[in-house]
Amino acid sequence: MAMEPVHTLLATQPIASPEGVLPEDLRARYGGDLFFPLAPEGRPYCIANFVSTLDGVVSFNLPGQSGGDQISHANEEDRFTMGLLRASVDAILVGSGTLLATGPEGSWLPESVYPAAKEWYKKYRTEVLRKQEYPLVVIVTGSGELDLASAVFHTPQTRVLILTTEQGKVTLAHSGSEALASVEVKALPSSGKGIAPSAIFTLLRQEAGVELLLHEAGPTLFGEFLAGGFIDELFLTVAPQIAGRSPEHPRPGLVEKTQFSPATAPWWKLVSVRNAADYLFLRYRRSLP
Repeated sequence: MAMEPVHTLLATQPIASPEGVLPEDLRARYGGDLFFPLAPEGRPYCIANFVSTLDGVVSFNLPGQSGGDQISHANEEDRFTMGLLRASVDAILVGSGTLLATGPEGSWLPESVYPAAKEWYKKYRTEVLRKQEYPLVVIVTGSGELDLASAVFHTPQTRVLILTTEQGKVTLAHSGSEALASVEVKALPSSGKGIAPSAIFTLLRQEAGVELLLHEAGPTLFGEFLAGGFIDELFLTVAPQIAGRSPEHPRPGLVEKTQFSPATAPWWKLVSVRNAADYLFLRYRRSLP
């Protein structure tokens, strides 16, 4: 695979576990090993993955150009890492806004973002991690207004769990969700602020058996999970471009519709810094109080 060399510039934990989790081919491409702590009591261990510009923009917020590819310029190393994280986890969580921005062809398979590593990802999941071939895709929607014709609901061997409200479940049933063999819909209690992240995490751990979760939802849902203390790690790719902002056309940052005071703002420990050409790949772990 023709990729820029990936260099580990800093690692505050060993870049290889005693067991050597990643197979050699993946470890060489990633620039080190990749492993995670055990899940906390009663909920999954949650990692998030974002790409941002130098000035903190995560979406240009333009029709047809609001995804991560416009921020990363479809950077090959970023897409490889995204696929590797997907291949590592039990489930991937997205919101209805992310589903819409990705478009009807989005599938959330590890190889969908980096096809060249398909067999490597598959071998890693099934032979090393002993997981099912593909992670569970979890979609959070309060309204239940989803395009059920989207590829994610019709991809072979992909299981989809839609978490919604009671009204959202009714809406989805009217749209034909019950006819989709690989799709399960569960209703959770909601408030004026939507479905509580704590309820989502409890269900995923207790009913779906999820121990390692990848959060690929957008800045609003990320902010809600962050405020609840449910984000354990952040993988952040910094792309070498500046997007800018204007009051007339807002562009979201990493967190939207959630803010912290100086006393409550979460702090993070730097786990590793990697680079490939002009891109930085940062990994942070949440600092406990």
